[in-house]
Amino acid sequence: QVQLVESGGGLVQAGGSLRLSCVASGNVLPFNVMGWYRRTPGKERELVAEMDVGGHTTYADSVLGRATISRNSTRNMVSLVLNSLQLADTGIYYCHLRAGLFAPDWGQGTQVTVSS
Repeated sequence: QVQLVESGGGLVQAGGSLRLSCVASGNVLPFNVMGWYRRTPGKERELVAEMDVGGHTTYADSVLGRATISRNSTRNMVSLVLNSLQLADTGIYYCHLRAGLFAPDWGQGTQVTVSS
């Protein structure tokens, strides 16, 4: 079993930046993909950004150019910096880890609220 613990988030003004971090512990398999999803009001949970151990990244179109994901695979850590925050970025952000054909693991989520 894998535990994912998120930190960061909170209340941020529009135009500002935030940093989210996540640490994985437990039975973390190598060659995994770590990243962030979010659930915004009225929408299904969606991918924000993810990175595999080789450094290959995927970003949602909505954050492209504003987000930077990074990871420390040795420490099983992943971070997300999101700049130029918009009201539409408000939501619950979930850390995510998947490896091979195993069911993905999720963090409990951290609330991000962008104020005008």
